[in-house]
Amino acid sequence: MNSLELASEIEAFTDSVRRFTLERIAPNAGEWDAAGEIPRALYHEAAALGLLGLGYPEDLGGTPASFALRNAMSVTMSRYGGSGGVLASLFSLNIGLPPVLRHGSAALQQEVIPAVLHGEKIAALAITEPGGGSDVAAVRTTARRDGDEYVIEGEKVFITSGMRADWITVAVRTGEPSSKGAGGISMMVVPGDAKGLSRSRLDKMGWLASDTAHLRFDGVRVPARYLVGDEGAGFKIIMSNFNGERLAMSAMALGFAQACYDEALDWARQRKTFGSALVEKQVVRHKLVDMQMRIASTEAWLQAVTALADAGKLESDPNCVAQVCMLKNHSTQTMQFCADAAVQTLGGMGFMRGTKSERIYREVKVMMIGGGAEEIMKDLAARQLGL
Repeated sequence: MNSLELASEIEAFTDSVRRFTLERIAPNAGEWDAAGEIPRALYHEAAALGLLGLGYPEDLGGTPASFALRNAMSVTMSRYGGSGGVLASLFSLNIGLPPVLRHGSAALQQEVIPAVLHGEKIAALAITEPGGGSDVAAVRTTARRDGDEYVIEGEKVFITSGMRADWITVAVRTGEPSSKGAGGISMMVVPGDAKGLSRSRLDKMGWLASDTAHLRFDGVRVPARYLVGDEGAGFKIIMSNFNGERLAMSAMALGFAQACYDEALDWARQRKTFGSALVEKQVVRHKLVDMQMRIASTEAWLQAVTALADAGKLESDPNCVAQVCMLKNHSTQTMQFCADAAVQTLGGMGFMRGTKSERIYREVKVMMIGGGAEEIMKDLAARQLGL
């Protein structure tokens, strides 16, 4: 497919995504924030449009797609929906399923993936632990082999879709109890109805429509066939999974920045003060220009890194990994600037629930922390660049 054909495909696809987002997400985001979750029906509706299966193999119920197409979807849904909590829950499969897709057995893939892509099941990823934060190699949750099963003991925290997930891809420590560091980490799939698994809902500053949980594993037994990849190979699986997550978050951040700009511009054109519209004030126009400067640079950088990803360099090329890390920081900083500028432009209305800018302003920090905090991104980029 040449560039013109790809652009035409993306335009047609994003047009349908925009309509779906404006009809189903934007009008209901406030209600779902109050409920603390999105309805199960939304998964079925998104699946029917092919949104959940985008980028997955056809034999598992998906639709193969470029990163360019997937990122265009993320930008569009973020821009016109204006709710990170909705998207975090709806697409938690895209952090929970890739390890299974890339490293799970064929039987495990067939058992787990199709029902999730069809919107019948919800998938989640459980890495972070209390006191662990960004130090993935410090995982303390254990999985002890007992015949044809593993017995899991431990805790996970800040787990997106953790309250309702039907399948949870979990980072565990296998091997000898004294094993430490990255070499002792494995990945395992745990059914949501497993005996000994308990969940507690967490209250948050933003992403209110996303159910977020603290998970406890108390003697949870899972079949040995639920091991993802080899024992001890989990750290590499986690690290490669982060690359795709960070690229997707960069696309979302761009869309949210655009949502803030759209709302600020619309308000500035309509709101009259001291006899003229806000947009006629130089200070307001300059603020809008500052927003556009950051949006344009983020969009160009996203396109460049997306091209690298579509060229197969997302996991293997150190420069591409560095670019993803730096892009995530830049895009979330753009989102932060635009959210702040939009709230300031809207004035009192920007402080009121019901505006996209107010919601996005609260959601900025989780975007700057989740998937790798700014400080971690800088350090990782420096290492990849040989600094």
